[in-house]
Amino acid sequence: MNNDLTLFEDYDIRRVYDEKTETWYFSVVDIIRALLQQPDFQTARKYWNKLKERLGKEGSESVTKCNRLKLEAADGKKYLTDIIHREWAGLKVLEHKALKGLKSQNLRDHMSEAELIFTALAELSTRQIAETMNATGMDENKVARKKGGGIARKARRNLEDKTGRSVVTGENFLPPGKKKLPE
Repeated sequence: MNNDLTLFEDYDIRRVYDEKTETWYFSVVDIIRALLQQPDFQTARKYWNKLKERLGKEGSESVTKCNRLKLEAADGKKYLTDIIHREWAGLKVLEHKALKGLKSQNLRDHMSEAELIFTALAELSTRQIAETMNATGMDENKVARKKGGGIARKARRNLEDKTGRSVVTGENFLPPGKKKLPE
């Protein structure tokens, strides 16, 4: 996991990026501090604790639902990302990683130039289709992802027909166990 700060209206917001799930997690206390425009963390922390206490007394499951929603959103993003990948590559992300002999490493770090280009084409196509559709929610975004991934699949198959070589391979840009190149 990578820790990072982002700025929102002159307030630092702590955040953590989970590379495994490709998800950002933000500090609720920092967000409350920015929204309340409080100079100190103590006030924001007290506000959050009091809110959780009141919700608990009222029998509200909002905090529990918030945590559940965060997990569902992370799972949903992984699910939708997998749809795009499956559509263009013909296999799931985990299957692609297994083909390359990867376990916890980032798949993109080990993709060939062609694999990266077709991934980018699938993602760009998906984003533009979703914007055109004004896609909201899982179902509409699933449709956009299938269409976007399908565009890249057609292009991949066309290239493979012309070259006689598979775009998706077990070859690695970086050998397993090597660290990512510095940026």
